[in-house]
Amino acid sequence: MPHVAVTALSHPGLLRDRNEDSLVAGPWTLCATVTENPQTLVFPLGSPLVVAVADGLGGHPRGDVASGLVVRRLASVGPVLTDESTVRDTLDTCNRAVYQAAGGDAGGDLAGMGTTVAGVVVRADDLLVFNVGDSRVLAVRDDGLRQVSVDDSPPLAPGQRTTSVVTQCLGGSPDFRPVQAHVTAFPLAHGDRYLVCSDGLTDPVPPDTIEEVLREYDDARAAFELWKAAMAEGGPDNITLALLRISDDAEDAERSRAPAE
Repeated sequence: MPHVAVTALSHPGLLRDRNEDSLVAGPWTLCATVTENPQTLVFPLGSPLVVAVADGLGGHPRGDVASGLVVRRLASVGPVLTDESTVRDTLDTCNRAVYQAAGGDAGGDLAGMGTTVAGVVVRADDLLVFNVGDSRVLAVRDDGLRQVSVDDSPPLAPGQRTTSVVTQCLGGSPDFRPVQAHVTAFPLAHGDRYLVCSDGLTDPVPPDTIEEVLREYDDARAAFELWKAAMAEGGPDNITLALLRISDDAEDAERSRAPAE
């Protein structure tokens, strides 16, 4: 039976006091959780399957609450994310929910909280890529690694590879700001692989290193090696990632589950 194997990992890194990233894969969520060993789930291909990473804003209060709120909401509506319009409407609803939760705690611990989000909705014949902020979705192709999400960040100066500034997110400001979510459809084929991740991976680890790891290892080992690469660069931020593989081969699912060494 055609299936989607999702291998996920989330870790606070070396410098943050807590993990403010959250992740959703179908009905399964990880919120402010430490998982040094990758976890693999296998889902049948057919009904819409949402896989996403939400990265609570650093420098703002309780990013973990904001990211957790968003992934739980995505988990609850995942099966009805049938088209681009529905995905945009859901992200608008998530944005309003973050503001409502923060506004209901004016002056308290939740005021000003916010989060980015990036992910995919896997459907029977295609895949919807979506994001608000600078968490990313990367397509793993035979001809190289390709970013298919759109960073909401200012233009980089010459020689600058990353920035911590985002131009839009869910919540994150005293007054309500609407969002313009990026949503794009891509055709789906057997063997496709996608990486969904927070900038705790893509900021410290260069794209060529990410590509090399993904070429060399199957999913569980690749997720582990990507985490190790971010930690080797100082682990400056929370590290959360999900690797997706589209397959109709049962052996592929077993390879995805192979333990990291």
